[in-house]
Amino acid sequence: MSQNNSTSQDHLAPLDQQGDDDGIDLLELLTILAARWRLLLVAPLAAGTLALGGSYLIAPTYTAKTTFLPPQQQQSSAASALASLGALSGLAGGMAGIKSPADQYVALMQSNNVEDRIVDRFKLMEEYESKYRFEARNTLEKNVRISLGKKDGLITVEVDAKNPQMAADIANMHVTELRRLTSELALTEAQQRRAFFEGELKRTQIKLVEAQQILQSSGFNPGALKAEPKAAAEGYATLKAQATAAEIKLQTMRRSLADTTPEIQQQTTLLGALRAQLSKLEGATSDIKNDADYIGRYREYKYQETLFELFSKQFEIARLDESREGALIQVIDIATRPEHKSNPKRASIALTSTFAFLVLMLIYFPTMHILQKAKKIQAIKQELAV
Repeated sequence: MSQNNSTSQDHLAPLDQQGDDDGIDLLELLTILAARWRLLLVAPLAAGTLALGGSYLIAPTYTAKTTFLPPQQQQSSAASALASLGALSGLAGGMAGIKSPADQYVALMQSNNVEDRIVDRFKLMEEYESKYRFEARNTLEKNVRISLGKKDGLITVEVDAKNPQMAADIANMHVTELRRLTSELALTEAQQRRAFFEGELKRTQIKLVEAQQILQSSGFNPGALKAEPKAAAEGYATLKAQATAAEIKLQTMRRSLADTTPEIQQQTTLLGALRAQLSKLEGATSDIKNDADYIGRYREYKYQETLFELFSKQFEIARLDESREGALIQVIDIATRPEHKSNPKRASIALTSTFAFLVLMLIYFPTMHILQKAKKIQAIKQELAV
């Protein structure tokens, strides 16, 4: 009896060792694959062929591309001209640190303003079968790629569409809409200066006409000019104009800086000094009663006249700088009708499907062999245990 038990244990020992090593060595793996070499050859090719045939059911996509150079900023003439204007020199100084607007141009072409006009122009809600406008915009964003070259600074617009002509038209439409927006918005440093001085010039012109009419209605008075010499009146007007410019600059700085910053405190001190000088000049003539009304009107007229001259000079400089920036977008490559589809890439689909199916089969057959081997060993163990 003991001899039979020992014999059973001798038979079980190798099986236990086999159970501990249920893996597969290289030779066995090659044997398994060699036995199925025809299937490994034919099945992946069949899968690739089916994938190639299925790719013809996918509607072709065409890609059109346009490349352009955004407007460049130039600030050299503005800096030299503003240096001679005292308090007005800092008025546009806060705008000089603006970076290249290339990133802004990219953002503008991706704005709802531009996308909505493109959606309406090409009836993309019907083309994309969208129920809502935002759905058409989202689909448009997926089909449009806008990139900015880090080295060359060029902006590239690529558009995918099922219709090749539509792809080219949508790409060119982005450039057209960008031109429209840049003509309406002040983006560059020169455009911002031009817009600012244009507004100030219009307001000052209205006040100058009013001051001139009031001065003419009072009549010419030689005694008033003797009591308050013309040079002194003009000096007062210039000083008041500088104080006004300093006050405008302070208001502009407070939009982005706190009152405790050194820049704000320095500008506040300058404005206080100018106002103190104005008060001193006004006090020196406060005791003059004769023709004081005429003197005040004359001062106001010269003040508005000085402001008008300063603003008109800066407005012309800003317009010159804006023209030098090349406000017209310079298109390098116009989007044309694509001659060949960009998607689907049928050769890539067929090769990828063939390789993927081959890999799956190379994994499947050894795995199934290991599982079957493990089941057989387990069945033998159960029979011997009985």
